[in-house]
Amino acid sequence: MSFFMTETIDIQAHNAEAKAVWEAFHAGTPTRVPVSIVGSISNYILNPVLNTHGWTFKDYFENPDVQIQAQLEYQRWQRFNVVCDNEMGIPENGWQINLDFQNCYDAAWFGCDFHYIDGQVPDTELFFKDNPKALYDMPEELPYNNGIIARGIEFFEYMHEKCPNMEFEGKPVLPPMWFAGEGMDGPLDLAYKLRGADNLLIDMLVDEQYFSDLMSYITENLIRRIKSLKQRRWERLPDAADKDRFKGPYGYADDAMALISVDQYAQHVLPYHKRFFEEFSDGSPASIHLCGDSTRHFKFLKDNLNIMFFDTGFPVNHGALRKELGLDVQIGGGPTVMTIKYGSAGEIEAETRRICESGVMDGGKFIMIAANNMAPCTPVENVRTLYEATKKYGVY
Repeated sequence: MSFFMTETIDIQAHNAEAKAVWEAFHAGTPTRVPVSIVGSISNYILNPVLNTHGWTFKDYFENPDVQIQAQLEYQRWQRFNVVCDNEMGIPENGWQINLDFQNCYDAAWFGCDFHYIDGQVPDTELFFKDNPKALYDMPEELPYNNGIIARGIEFFEYMHEKCPNMEFEGKPVLPPMWFAGEGMDGPLDLAYKLRGADNLLIDMLVDEQYFSDLMSYITENLIRRIKSLKQRRWERLPDAADKDRFKGPYGYADDAMALISVDQYAQHVLPYHKRFFEEFSDGSPASIHLCGDSTRHFKFLKDNLNIMFFDTGFPVNHGALRKELGLDVQIGGGPTVMTIKYGSAGEIEAETRRICESGVMDGGKFIMIAANNMAPCTPVENVRTLYEATKKYGVY
């Protein structure tokens, strides 16, 4: 097994097929299940075969030149070695760079210190673990350009100066289109990164006032941050497609939902999620990304927040989920990342077949994914096996 394709791929033919598959899918007349494999920059930084510079996440987080070059090299590797229904080869319009601080930016913006871990993605130190009442010493309005967000603004300006003068593989390098922090990982997710999961759940059950104060503070400050960053970007990029529009099709995440029951979610978290919808959703069907075992929440989310696009983690009973959600909901799911990384070709094919034949394809709104984030050092042959198996068993 390796991290580079050994066979030659007809990229033009592949892209034409993938385009046709996606067009049919979005038209509601799918020919087969599309396969979309994505993975964070950890697939590059934590793979020494690809990361020949030896860059660490500390380098990536603190040096904008490293962030630019690492993203370029990772995109090139993906587009020539990870075979799925994503476009392959040199991008016609250029290489898109993004500001990327992984899942640390919310807690780091709040003031948590970074914790760089060898062989892992970074994490942050708990802010209110031992002194929860320090919440009441915080400023009422946390500056939107606090901490890591200020660094992101500096990176944004630097990249907008440098990228227009760059080329990579004969194509332009495009600077970031958004500031880091215009989205969020979820208010409950941030709350447990501030208090710790065990402390937060105890707060929720035995000190509801404190839990409510913490969630309210987080929610209102996140909303202010997102709006302030959008306004700053609109001033910087007056031709932005979304200029002066806070509301649009809305998608979000809150992985900490995996820690609680549906009843606890409805009572303690839903009101805060609704605040984000009030500020940023135009009322059209919404989407959500949830890692872990969160499928018990999906029907409730569909019924109460009009979420019609679900990006799942694992474990997932795909067939049961389709029956529960109905035929009109889009589901992204697939074998676990462990199966795709460590499984044999036979195991990957068998699991792919089992999922396709579970009933999840009913209605034509299923996308095969690698449990929403490909694991670092996954052999490209295993991804190819998933792709070919889906083409074999995912035909309508």
